[in-house]
Amino acid sequence: MSLLSSLLLGIIQGAAEFLPISSSGHLAIAEHLLGQTTEIPDFFDVLLHLGTLAAVFVAYWEDIRAMLAELVDGVVDLARGSTPSPVPPARRLILLIILGTLPLFAVLPVKDLVEGLSDNMYFISMALIVTGSLLFASDRMNKGRKTEKTATLADVLIIGAAQAVATCPGISRSGMTITAGCFLGLDRRFAVRFSFLLSIPAVLGANILTLKDALEAGIIWEEVPVYLAGVLTAAVVGYACIRLLKYIAGKGKFGFFAYYCWAVGVAAFVLTVTQTAA
Repeated sequence: MSLLSSLLLGIIQGAAEFLPISSSGHLAIAEHLLGQTTEIPDFFDVLLHLGTLAAVFVAYWEDIRAMLAELVDGVVDLARGSTPSPVPPARRLILLIILGTLPLFAVLPVKDLVEGLSDNMYFISMALIVTGSLLFASDRMNKGRKTEKTATLADVLIIGAAQAVATCPGISRSGMTITAGCFLGLDRRFAVRFSFLLSIPAVLGANILTLKDALEAGIIWEEVPVYLAGVLTAAVVGYACIRLLKYIAGKGKFGFFAYYCWAVGVAAFVLTVTQTAA
């Protein structure tokens, strides 16, 4: 892999992982355009996701630190047989994230089938168009007011189901979870925040599942510095995109991303038809 390809894929991963435009769809399109569909190492893909995960930790460190502290306090309270009332928001947020992650287990039996869709550019183009349509519809919803203090267990299970659907390439994980939150009446800022915090166990779990296969496929050690350049790029771009989306959430409009997804979806479909005809 060339340094230019690594940097390009790092930029795409960092931007598309957090902006509601589907990182998996964009990476698949980029790999096809670069003619490297079979040459992108699995180990590099794992590292790219860890790079963007690092961006989440930096951007939401205060939330993560508060949840870690509450996790310790929660264990102590359980040992003492006592529970504070009301439950501290950070502790309740831990419960919401755990529940929101559960629907992902339903994907495990069809994991190979879902991953195989990354080679189907027709599916990816249609999925991007669907993502755009959901983002467009979310802008028409009334502003919600639910936060970690008032979101229900049913709310987070539905958001978790949306995240499970987003394992399909071309369906944006952040787009699905944020729009689901908006439809359910979550405050837009909290919908964005919850979406990113919910990504932590999802990304860690996905990487644990794929790391074994990536290691078995082999690591080209002389290319590791090139990999790391892409990973650093993904982390930096990812952090910048988190800040951008938090700002946009304050304005309450995701319409630009809807038009972008439509444009990329249509372009990918036309290119695929053209290449197939040729």
